[in-house]
Amino acid sequence: MATPAPRLKVATTSLAGCFGCHMSFLDIDERLFELLEHIEFDRSPLTDIKTCGACDIGIVEGGVCNAENVHVLREFRSQCRILVAIGACAITGGLPAQRNHLDLADCLREVYQTDPGTPGGRIPNDPELPLPLDKVHPIHEVVRVDYFIPGCPPSADTIWKFFTDVLAGRTPTYPHGLIHYD
Repeated sequence: MATPAPRLKVATTSLAGCFGCHMSFLDIDERLFELLEHIEFDRSPLTDIKTCGACDIGIVEGGVCNAENVHVLREFRSQCRILVAIGACAITGGLPAQRNHLDLADCLREVYQTDPGTPGGRIPNDPELPLPLDKVHPIHEVVRVDYFIPGCPPSADTIWKFFTDVLAGRTPTYPHGLIHYD
């Protein structure tokens, strides 16, 4: 009797984004049971495991907007044999990057000091808060990325296609109908 192939260890993390890519992952619905025959989850909001051990595939959603995102991303990359950027925020910076054409100091003043809801407000300056970066970056500007799953968010079918291709030893491809930005 043949020994079953070892399951791939998969970890996920979320940086500066909306969590929509993780929700699309859950939208795989009952196909998750089939997928779980071939993979096991390590760190992931889907499992509530907070640390990442060595894994085969790491999936990152969200862009890089602060010092903590940089640290998490570099640590995550160091544990992942293959790193996947999922969604527009991880691939291009997405909606959070719309602040990139503005000066960070001006943004902070606008939010904390000129909003009518915070009269006389102060810009937070607590060492516990991660320092914001001047710009929001896609993850490939910080670490090496092996694969990209485009979309905002990518559909469950697109994520499913990625996994079925990888598990079959194929380079993932996405037919025209699978790519969309809702």
